[in-house]
This record gives sequence, structure tokens and C-alpha cells, in this order.
Amino acid sequence: MDTIWLWTGFNLFVILLLVLDLGVLHRGDRVITVREALWLSLGYVVLAMIFAGGLFAFMSREAGYEFLTGYFIEKSLSVDNIFVFVLIFMHFAVPPQYQYRVLFWGVLGALIMRGTLILAGSAMIDAFHWVIYLFGAFLVFTGAKMLVTVGQEPDLDKNRVAMFMRRHFRVTEDFIGHQFFARRSGVLYITPLFIVLVLVELTDVVFALDSIPAIFAITTDPFIVYTSNVFAILGLRALYFALVGVIHRFHYLKYGLSLVLVFVGVKMLVNAYFGTKIIPTELALLITSALIGGSMLISIVRTRTLPEAERAAEAAKAGAWWVPGSPTRSDKAKRPPVSPE
Repeated sequence: MDTIWLWTGFNLFVILLLVLDLGVLHRGDRVITVREALWLSLGYVVLAMIFAGGLFAFMSREAGYEFLTGYFIEKSLSVDNIFVFVLIFMHFAVPPQYQYRVLFWGVLGALIMRGTLILAGSAMIDAFHWVIYLFGAFLVFTGAKMLVTVGQEPDLDKNRVAMFMRRHFRVTEDFIGHQFFARRSGVLYITPLFIVLVLVELTDVVFALDSIPAIFAITTDPFIVYTSNVFAILGLRALYFALVGVIHRFHYLKYGLSLVLVFVGVKMLVNAYFGTKIIPTELALLITSALIGGSMLISIVRTRTLPEAERAAEAAKAGAWWVPGSPTRSDKAKRPPVSPE
């Protein structure tokens, strides 16, 4: 009974935050400023830290550390999403005032899909312990693959999902405000903004296949896995608007994220093999922080010290990232750096 109330209370809290977000704080279409995004992002982080404090106080020290580690991993891996969101929004020329609405509905869909994946993953681990080895191997493979593919540029003109939707649905030529659908002469059309929303949702589903097993490498408690995911996803929109103007400077962060996946995969395999926490949660939190913080620091220092021409080349590399459904560009044409400015 206590567990039911715990899940119910947390989900009601999340619903309240979403209603407050779209219904009160962001009514109407407007551009979110960096200052506002930073305050919102800080607010979500503070809420997550308060929740972590509650776990330390009312559950256990181990539960608190598991949540913090899971939250930090999820928050870090969500930067993957931001790289892709920037590419999608720029390619489809989505006006800034409509981007928040797309991300809101994208996050809402992500919460539902991730909750489903977490419950399914938890049930699989409970029923078949050997699934842990599959998750661990998958994380190591994915992290290694990300290291190899850093710098490959997606061809969004040939994105299979967008091409499929344009072939099978009526699509308006231009955006119609923030509408995802439009009716003309009694016929229903989808707008390019709906295609963008589908790509955003697909991006989260694909990246969730990496991030959720990464949390299971820290804990198999479904409540800790779920809450750490939710807090990271809730702050994703604010983090996007806070970083969108400088994300092109964090090229080496991709290497850090890749190494995090490899590390948590190894942790999962080692701990599962020995049947105990050979690599403790506290050490996992420390190593993850070092990898993410170190890659960000290297990115910032390098972009400041490089000559202007080389700095532009580094910024262009930051725009090279995998987008679900998009093949890698076959031409070698140089692309401008990813920056909305």
C-alpha cells in the first residue's frame, strides 16, 4: 500500500508541474530567453536535489546515492537529445517561439514511453536475471559505436521518417502557427511542425534504449529508475534553451558521454558476474562526474585557445551527430557550425 501511495503521489506531483509549466508559466507562443531557461533548469535541479534528500532521510543512504547517480547519468545523456534537437529545429527552420511547444509535447510523450520501458525492463530483469548481461553488453557496444561515429554528419534531407510522412500524409507547405494539424476544404493536413514532433519523439525513444539500461546498471529498483528518469526529462526543455546558443562548443562532450556508457556497461557486467557491488554506486557517481566534467572542460578550453579558423572547424564537428532515420552524408561539403545565432 505504501508503494502505491508513493507512485501515485510522485505522478500527481509531475502532472502538477506540467500543468504549471504550460498552463501558467508558458501560456502562448513566445521565445524563451537564456536567463529564463537557466532559472527553470536550476529550479528542476533543486527539486531533484530535494527529492534526493528525502530518499536519504526516509529510505536509505544507498537509495539516495543510487538516485543521484542515476539522475546525473540521465541528465548527462540528455545532452545527446539536445544535440539532435538543435539539428532538427535548424533543418526544418522551426521558429524559436514554437520550439518550446514541440519540446513540451515531446517530453510528455517521453515520460509515458520511458515509464513503459522501465516497467518492462524491470519485469524482464526480475524474471530473467541473465538480461542484465544483455543490457551491460549493449551499453558497452553502444558506447564504443558512439565513439566511432563521432563526427559523422546526418543527411536530414533524406531522413526516412520525414520522407515516409510526406509520402503517406497530406502536409502543408509552411508552418501554421503552433498547430500540428490543419483542416483545408474539409480535408485534414499535418504541418511540418508535426513531423518535427515525431522526430523529437523518435529521438527520445531511441536514446532511451541507451539511457534506461544505464540506470539499471546503477539500481534495479523501478521507483529509483523511474524518478531519476523523470526528473532528468522534466528539465530537458529548460536545459535545451539554456545550452542551445553554446552547445556547438561542447564537441568533446560526445566522447565523455560515450565513455560513460562504456563504463556503466562494464559496471553492470562486473557486478552481475560477481553477484555483489564490486564497483560501488559512490565510485560510479565519481567516475561519471569526472568523465562528463572533464570532457566539458576540455571542450571549453580548446575552443578558447584555438585559432579562429580551427575553432570554426571544431564547432562544425559539434553539429555532426546521429539523427534517427537519417543516413550519414556521403558528400564532403562543409557545413556551418551548429549555432542559432
